[in-house]
Amino acid sequence: MLAEIKNRLRGKVLILGIGNTLRNDDAAGSDLARRIKEKVCFEVIDAGPTPENYLDKIIKLRPDTLVIVDAADFGASPGTIKVLDKNELKNSPLFFTHNASISLSINYLQNSLPIDIIVLIIQPQDINFGEKLSPPVSSALDKLEAFFIKETEDVRT
Repeated sequence: MLAEIKNRLRGKVLILGIGNTLRNDDAAGSDLARRIKEKVCFEVIDAGPTPENYLDKIIKLRPDTLVIVDAADFGASPGTIKVLDKNELKNSPLFFTHNASISLSINYLQNSLPIDIIVLIIQPQDINFGEKLSPPVSSALDKLEAFFIKETEDVRT
């Protein structure tokens, strides 16, 4: 799965972390953005629970590749990371906890830019109110953090 992502990281890369830091594992995307922001050569945005508020900023940055990271219930074991394809976004009964649909934001961006959008979702264990990541989700974020830092090192060498 990470090899698939590596092959698609081309040109100017923007990583968009999405998450609600008051709902435990739902904070996954935001937490990853905060972890890697100063450690990678990619542009990184922590959009919190409202990625639609950052669409104009993304368009102004004109990335070639956008990586969206969010927690979503897709019925897997907690901490499982999955790359969604375009059909899954449109046709799957995924449960995102954010107000606006992720697919609406993606459609808007694709109509505004020539862009490759990679959607990484992480299966949460607990999205109840709280501010603590579960061990499986924290471990998944460790893996993604190491991956993006490694990709930055490969780009710099």
